[in-house]
Amino acid sequence: MTLVESAQPVVLNGETLDIPDVRRVAEERAQCRVDPSALAKAAKSRILFEDIVRQDIPVYGVTTGYGEMIYMLVDPTNEVELQTNLVRSHSAGVGPLFAEDEARAIVLARLNALAKGHSAVRPELLERLALYLNLGITPAIPELGSLGASGDLAPLSHIASTIIGEGYLLQDGARVATGPALRELGIEPMELRFKEGLALINGTSAMTGLGALVVGRAMDQVRQAEICTALVIEALKGSRSPFLAEGHDIARPHRGQIDTAANMRALMRGSELTVEHSQLRQQLKDSRGASGSVHRTDVYMQKAYSLRAIPQVLGSVRDTLYHANTKLDIELNSANDNPLFFEGQEVFHGANFHGQPIAFAMDFVTIALTQLGVLSERQTNRVLNRHLSYGLPEFLVKGDPGLNSGFAGAQYPATALVAENRTIGPASTQSVPSNGDNQDVVSMGLISARNARRVLVNNEKILAVEFLVGAQAVDIAGRYDGLSPAAKAAYQVVRSLAPTLERDRYMADEIELVAGAISRGEFVKAVAATGVELS
Repeated sequence: MTLVESAQPVVLNGETLDIPDVRRVAEERAQCRVDPSALAKAAKSRILFEDIVRQDIPVYGVTTGYGEMIYMLVDPTNEVELQTNLVRSHSAGVGPLFAEDEARAIVLARLNALAKGHSAVRPELLERLALYLNLGITPAIPELGSLGASGDLAPLSHIASTIIGEGYLLQDGARVATGPALRELGIEPMELRFKEGLALINGTSAMTGLGALVVGRAMDQVRQAEICTALVIEALKGSRSPFLAEGHDIARPHRGQIDTAANMRALMRGSELTVEHSQLRQQLKDSRGASGSVHRTDVYMQKAYSLRAIPQVLGSVRDTLYHANTKLDIELNSANDNPLFFEGQEVFHGANFHGQPIAFAMDFVTIALTQLGVLSERQTNRVLNRHLSYGLPEFLVKGDPGLNSGFAGAQYPATALVAENRTIGPASTQSVPSNGDNQDVVSMGLISARNARRVLVNNEKILAVEFLVGAQAVDIAGRYDGLSPAAKAAYQVVRSLAPTLERDRYMADEIELVAGAISRGEFVKAVAATGVELS
């Protein structure tokens, strides 16, 4: 837990937080601060709330019990005990802990939701959460236990428990008791007053914080899938015609399709290997013998869909992520607990805590990312299959094919992971009633976000195999000099991690190394250094 300086802190006001800012705070440990206007809104909301309490107006979870015990009035003198017991009883998450960056994203999402100014928490609570982020104090949050309906109750309770000095924090990846850790930093635990325990745990911030990281990283993954695809197309001396602007910008203007086609054109700019459709037509004409039959095997007018339908497939993945990004941006800047307070209005007792919007969006992301993995594996197969690779040797064996298997074994994990991704179905359809049937329709939104994360990680290995295969194809065909600058940059990243496969060797480590480079966005950075900025 160390203080991290940031020249440009992320300002939180409940209105303008977006996924890039979430990633800055969560991954890069940028500083954040609560805007004074948000602190003022919180203070005003608190005054409004306390005035309502003084009038003996029943308020759910404040002057009444929770859930099925709503009919039980609570003595106002027990406010601290009521809020504390709520946090303790719901700190029941189980399973592995969220990684530190994921936990930070969740804390940030909860802080910004409270900064919206309708949750009636004291400004001090907002400042405490910001202090956590700025000092690197990270709650240890179990991944399992949320229904995503009355909010992410279990995971958010593990944040709230640290506010009162209980539960656990993460230090160097290990779980440590909160009390001693806070004392070492000279920080006194807070007492939660009326509404504050409920406001901390009754919201969608676990699925939203994790979802923001997954969708942000997924956009990086799409770009790297485009980079890998361009490398393979160049290695196979494919056509650029499927990416011509008029076929997308004019004929079928889906935003994702337009963006992917533009990226493919940019990535292959300067290639001496790829050809236009008119050039293919001339090659086909030149390849005919006296009988009129084609006698060459490397000239095809209609390339396979895995080489031709890139804008349609990866563009659709992009559109899915654009949609999810919109939903997450809205949710990051929403008051999603209950009840909510508005000046001059009746207390809002509703269900903004329900995670259905995010659950649907993240399930859609899971489906889209699964198809990204399918496309990558099919492209790998085309390069490895001598009947489909336009003259390359089977499994890209460079040495004696009787003694070496080349990339035959490396294709297995890619295929297996595609199959595994396909077993990860939508979680948002898995409502299981709970809480005395009070929570009778639940979203399972955090499961949806975790599922999308699982597919995202699997895809890193699938793409890693394709990058290795693409680089090997370049070497076997002796086509490096003809590559575009972007393709050369991608090739060099691969070769910095794994040499050309001259003969069979242990391959697991290099697959993991390239997958790690994908997870860090190194291919995007390498391509950007050539002047190609991808959408």
